Amino acid sequence: MSNPIKNIGVLTSGGDAPGMNAAVRAVVRSAAYHSIKCVGIYQGYQGLIDDKVKVMNARSVNNIINKGGTILKSARCLEFRTKEGRQAAYKTIEKHQIDALVVIGGDGSFTGAMIFQEEFKLPVIGIPGTIDNDIFGTSHTIGYDTALNTVIEAIDKIRDTAISHNRLFFVEVMGRDAGHIALNAGIGAGAEEVLIPEENLGLERLLDSLKRSEKSGKSSSIVVVAEGDKTGRNVFEIAEYVEKNMPYYDVRVSVLGHMQRGGSPSCFDRVLASRMGVYAIESLLEGKSNVMIGVKNEQMILSPLEKAIKGKSEINRDLIRVSDILTV
Repeated sequence: MSNPIKNIGVLTSGGDAPGMNAAVRAVVRSAAYHSIKCVGIYQGYQGLIDDKVKVMNARSVNNIINKGGTILKSARCLEFRTKEGRQAAYKTIEKHQIDALVVIGGDGSFTGAMIFQEEFKLPVIGIPGTIDNDIFGTSHTIGYDTALNTVIEAIDKIRDTAISHNRLFFVEVMGRDAGHIALNAGIGAGAEEVLIPEENLGLERLLDSLKRSEKSGKSSSIVVVAEGDKTGRNVFEIAEYVEKNMPYYDVRVSVLGHMQRGGSPSCFDRVLASRMGVYAIESLLEGKSNVMIGVKNEQMILSPLEKAIKGKSEINRDLIRVSDILTV
């Protein structure tokens, strides 16, 4: 039976994540393997509106698997949230005879893809690319593993300074709504405390914990704070409170910020992105649409975009227990 899909568009949207290029490469080369035309859409949904489209072949994605960021660029597009903006985007779809769309991004990107599919009946597949690992329907998102390694390396270096000067460092990491990076990096880097949105430690309990650490002989400490933690209004307020109540500590704050997004993707992220890209094309050819590619127990799975958007990724409660035990 002949397949109606002859031309597939691919775009990256929202915040960039290491491994997005590997996913783009997998989509383009998998399409070439199946003798399907593939076009890259630059600057996400904005590029779809502005007709920034370029035909890509297997050679177009040479030597990008090791590069961070995204060669297709990314942008947050307010215009796509309007019906007029999506209509303009669909004109580009019609002009280039695009039969299906692969969207690499996070929940905001998937929301746009789902609405677009509903309005114009264009088959869409989502590939989760976000360092926060906060997408329901997959154990790992593209970029998460690399970001973890970046954070671990940074904290290891900060600890050298903390030990040398008997300092208490508060290290803020990304994670507005989910504490996956903070919790795993905190355990991996041997942090004395980890503050995440899912668990409100409270300023007094944090203070008690740090005092116990100091009495047990620790002359320096690292506290990893997810940016969405509710213990204080922000990491600087937490640091100020601790400094007032523990004046014998030299308190410092380090905000890792966007350095967590950059860098060459880890082997794990390159392989994950490659598998997801191939599976996205195969799923489209099987007639699947309005779904997201995920991984669970090492197997590729599909989840409805609506569930991926509305569902909530669960923090590993056992890791919280392990973290509590190891902070003695």
